Amino acid sequence: MTAKKKDTGDDKKAIDKLNEAYKRLQTELAKVIVGQEKVVEQLLLAIFARGHCLLEGVPGLAKTLLVSTLARCMDLSFRRIQFTPDLMPSDITGTEVLHDDDKGGRTFRFVEGPVFANVILADEINRAGPKTQAALLEAMQERQVSFGGEDHPLPDPFFVLATQNPIEQEGTYPLPEAQLDRFIFKIHVGYPTDDNELEVIRRVSSPAFAEASEDIEKVLGGDDIINLQHVVLRVPAADHILQYARRLAQCTRPDRDDAPEHVGKWVSWGAGPRAGIYLVQTAKARAVLQGRYHVSCDDVAAVAPPVLRHRILCNYAAQAEGMTPDKVIDQIVAEIPKNEKHG
Repeated sequence: MTAKKKDTGDDKKAIDKLNEAYKRLQTELAKVIVGQEKVVEQLLLAIFARGHCLLEGVPGLAKTLLVSTLARCMDLSFRRIQFTPDLMPSDITGTEVLHDDDKGGRTFRFVEGPVFANVILADEINRAGPKTQAALLEAMQERQVSFGGEDHPLPDPFFVLATQNPIEQEGTYPLPEAQLDRFIFKIHVGYPTDDNELEVIRRVSSPAFAEASEDIEKVLGGDDIINLQHVVLRVPAADHILQYARRLAQCTRPDRDDAPEHVGKWVSWGAGPRAGIYLVQTAKARAVLQGRYHVSCDDVAAVAPPVLRHRILCNYAAQAEGMTPDKVIDQIVAEIPKNEKHG
């Protein structure tokens, strides 16, 4: 047996393991979280594609509970950082303190901040000032903290799962485009269905809810997640898959001659090349979570909304006509043919 066939066989075993772990994760999360299946799926897609997520939803939709429970299911260290206008960069990255050494002298020692954890919940991220946002951006992109001329690597795996409120904008600092582009997904957390909302009220009002919250089993460890991330990257994607992802990203740019008519009418600027990369990576993760070792254009189309929605800026004409980035994306996906070569 060649090394390549052996690696493929090992990867398929790993995919079966990931598919089984995915089902177990859903079971464990369901002990605490009611509904939100699509949000859970997208969070896991981002994690296994080694990306960060921005969750947008009104208060009270269990975003914090979902993230903290997910961290517990995965046996990962978790820190919640409440972003406020007075939060300083050192409050999240850490700082140097004066330390008495064994020889009676004094030296500065770096004390790690809350960002040194596997899963960071950046709660209401848009309430922090630009300096703090920049410090978090370095952690997200470089996966390290620079302080005092030294680089301090962050733990692996490392994910920033940030939340923001879509309705209360007073006293907020909109995220710069460069930081938005570092989030692999922007996930919309919507209201629960009638039945799910009733079940939420029933569960939380019951004394058994606290017991269920404590009865969370570990499904995956940090090393398991890293190994499975490598498996996702090794999943093959045919050329027409890459071309389709590239075409979806390009069709969001109004300055292109071949952009759809509605994009030129409603979009001010579109997605950059990083969007195409993320479309392929998360499509691979979606295929793996469904137990497949191949990617289809349907996988790419399914992840297009969370990948593209925060990379598209609609103009005033679109806002006047009630057009949103999601509606623009839906039209693009409907217009671009699948399983065809895009030159």
